[in-house]
Amino acid sequence: MKTSLNWHQRLSLLIGVCMMLAGAGLLAARMSAAADELSLGNLPLEHVADVPLPGGTTRFDYEGYDPNRHLLFIAHLGDGEVIAFDVVASRVVARIAAVSSVHGVLVVPELSRVYASATGANEIVAIDETTLKIVARMPGGRYPDGMAYAPEVNKLYVSDETGDTETVIDVRTNHRVATIPLGGEVGNTQYDPRSRHVFVNVQTRNELVEIDPKADRVVGRFPLAGARQNHGLLIDPNGHLAFIACEGNDKLLIFDLDSKRVMQSFDVGSDPDVLAFDTASKSLYVAGEAGIVSMFSLTNTGVRKIGEGRLGSNAHVVAVDSISHRSYFPLKNVGGRPVLRVMQTR
Repeated sequence: MKTSLNWHQRLSLLIGVCMMLAGAGLLAARMSAAADELSLGNLPLEHVADVPLPGGTTRFDYEGYDPNRHLLFIAHLGDGEVIAFDVVASRVVARIAAVSSVHGVLVVPELSRVYASATGANEIVAIDETTLKIVARMPGGRYPDGMAYAPEVNKLYVSDETGDTETVIDVRTNHRVATIPLGGEVGNTQYDPRSRHVFVNVQTRNELVEIDPKADRVVGRFPLAGARQNHGLLIDPNGHLAFIACEGNDKLLIFDLDSKRVMQSFDVGSDPDVLAFDTASKSLYVAGEAGIVSMFSLTNTGVRKIGEGRLGSNAHVVAVDSISHRSYFPLKNVGGRPVLRVMQTR
């Protein structure tokens, strides 16, 4: 049976079609924006998903991952909160607020604790992994940033970037127990389980400093040949190597912790920041402020570069799951909203 539409029905139909086309155009624009930010080059990665994150289009900083609970903790610096993300369910499970200008995030699974450096308040915040609630606040020095945990002495070591010191906190009492002068602006801090010592970048001196946690004193200072503003730091205890990212000259240095000298140097993307290491595949990720990610492979004969590409604007933060071989990049603005960009090795 043939029917005709009156002018009201025609107008409604026209409006509906226009809305559908506008929505499709907006979706296409967002998808195009996301795709345009990806230029993987020769990176051995493939794009899995962009998962929307809560909050504003503001800066992210460090991440910490607990492989036992499958929880990724993300510092949303600009929003002053820590986001807890379940990587299996692929969803946000908590937003821990009142962590002012949060920079560093360190997960200590054996304590069921997450430590976050609230740089805006110059304090360290302890979060219970079970309840996802803040349970303690401690003095963090001046501009607290990176952190490391020394389990044998139950101490947390905090980089006080502009304070030129390392703050030491006893995690049993949540009290500061020492302040170690380092003589320059401090970069990231890492614990070496083989030597049971803590290593710290002193970025205005182009040095790597070694601290004995039992005595809380400096036991070694090592000049870094070819370094300028050595900020990022990561330690592979199996290879007994320190990976050092230099934001002043866009270099990655490979430092042998046995011989205490730089073994190799590589060019990386502009302003390298956060490093992550897949212990199973022995793959190193170096993420930079310009959105360029460089990847390296650790072999029996040394370290070799295996790829470099663009992951997105401000993709300077990375965490990796050594079981699934997925890597996670929080991006502050993709199509007008923050997302967690998930990548997979191929």
